[in-house]
Amino acid sequence: MRRFLPFLEWIPDYNKNWFSKDLVAGLTVGIILIPQGMAYAMIAGLPPVYGLYASLLPMIAYAVFGTSRQLAVGPVAMDSLLVAAGLATLAITSVDDYIGMALLLAFTVGAIQLTLGLLRMGFLVNFLSKPVISGFTSAAALIIIFSQLKHLLGVDITRSNRFDVLLVNAFEKMPDTNLYDFAIGLVGIVIIVALKKIDKRIPGILFVVILGILVVYLLQLPAFGVHIVGEIPTGLPSFRLHSFNVDALLELAPIAVTLALIGYLEAISIGKSLEEQTGEETIDANKELIALGSSNMLGSFFQSYVVTGSFSRSAINAQAGAKTPMALFFSAIVVAITLLFLTPLFYYLPNAVLASIIMVSVFGLIDIAYPKSLWEYRKDELFVLVITFLITLFAGISEGILIGVLLSLLLMVYKSSKPHFAVLGRIEGSDYYKNIDRFSQNVLVRDDLLIVRFDSQLYFGNKNYFKKELLKNVAKKGSKLKGIILNAEAISYIDSSAAQMLKRVIEEFHDKGLQFYISGATGPTRDTIFSSGIIDALNKKCLFVQTKEAVDYFDNMTPLSILSEKVACQNHRNSN
Repeated sequence: MRRFLPFLEWIPDYNKNWFSKDLVAGLTVGIILIPQGMAYAMIAGLPPVYGLYASLLPMIAYAVFGTSRQLAVGPVAMDSLLVAAGLATLAITSVDDYIGMALLLAFTVGAIQLTLGLLRMGFLVNFLSKPVISGFTSAAALIIIFSQLKHLLGVDITRSNRFDVLLVNAFEKMPDTNLYDFAIGLVGIVIIVALKKIDKRIPGILFVVILGILVVYLLQLPAFGVHIVGEIPTGLPSFRLHSFNVDALLELAPIAVTLALIGYLEAISIGKSLEEQTGEETIDANKELIALGSSNMLGSFFQSYVVTGSFSRSAINAQAGAKTPMALFFSAIVVAITLLFLTPLFYYLPNAVLASIIMVSVFGLIDIAYPKSLWEYRKDELFVLVITFLITLFAGISEGILIGVLLSLLLMVYKSSKPHFAVLGRIEGSDYYKNIDRFSQNVLVRDDLLIVRFDSQLYFGNKNYFKKELLKNVAKKGSKLKGIILNAEAISYIDSSAAQMLKRVIEEFHDKGLQFYISGATGPTRDTIFSSGIIDALNKKCLFVQTKEAVDYFDNMTPLSILSEKVACQNHRNSN
């Protein structure tokens, strides 16, 4: 049962001393989650109450199925923006249809995550490299910030997922700015930032929400055009079946796959970083996919849109002392009490305050340090980051992530097609063989023996490069060359195309009277050498564990033994 219900791993050993810590952490996260959830729902284009719905059942589901002890699940800014970007491309005519599609999208995302988890395909997230994620996240953060200008300025700005369009639309509407909305939002930003700098434990978001409600109510600012949240439905979310439609599911598929992978990446990254801080390793990658999938699928039936792990709330959860996912139950209780009894208190909450919460929250997603570090030592990956950033910013969210992934894969293929190829020599006074270009002053190089190392798997994409580099170095040695040693320590895999190439190259060398040896091959590589027929051309005597052994064998070969071995190899080849 523990395989399917991870909470059974910690609940039997639950320490009563943990209760108070989980309670404090849960209440803290729950209080912060209320305004954040409503704010993020606005990013997704949904009524604020749907942010509270997304903060209820999904948290309970994750507490049961999740494997991280401190991860806080719920609505987040990035996924909310992706929801808005994905649904904006569809022909949706009414608010009810938009909500229905958002809930169906959550179900689809959950189904994809659950399926990937059951198939143990968590490795797919590895194709989202850090440069792609950094460029995408920074661009998306800017889009989110500028999408909130409509609430900060108090004007109706046409929505868009392109930064340049948002900027132009906002500039056109600036003369119509409501100064009251602008002042409220600006003060909210200043207060949140200031309190965070004074002490991160001060709930600045909650303070701004309370202050904003009181100011708007006492001064009756709606009469001056201040935009407020208005009436929020009271009560827990009701069960709602989805209207399953094949055409709708096909339309949602691209954004659903993106959300499933991005959401999983966010959650697993946050969970792993928290584990590094606590030293407690409990996360199972595939079970996390199942947990997130279950949270999204079950939540969607109770009016929740897409959820994943939140970095800010997870950090607060850990700092507040959360020991187990029991903290999530307490956070859910806070949200439930709010939905049942406290929603009327948010009637006068100004939209500008929610905008200020969003702007401050996502500003931290803009990563400047990482691109600067790439500029120092990995300009190729910086190129991928910048292109992803620009495409996301000026072409679209989905386009940015897709082009970024394709670029990173192309870069990986290019690098693997031309890996490091080194000529080795013996370090003077030792039995170690190192790259002659790196240890040129202390390396002994022989004219009659060529020792090379190929630092990659050998496959169809780089076999020609390997052959070209090998023949080039053989030609440099000239007529004095008598033997070649391939150090295969770094070759972890040889595919069938590369095996045939290597077999032909060995035969060509033997025909020219050159000896060929392989040293340092790992177990899987040795298996391939035998199973692919390379050994038929090589001869078992020419396969060594260490380069030194191959060199000693070569040195002890007499001209007569070399000739007899050449004849033996020729006869063996003819017999095959």
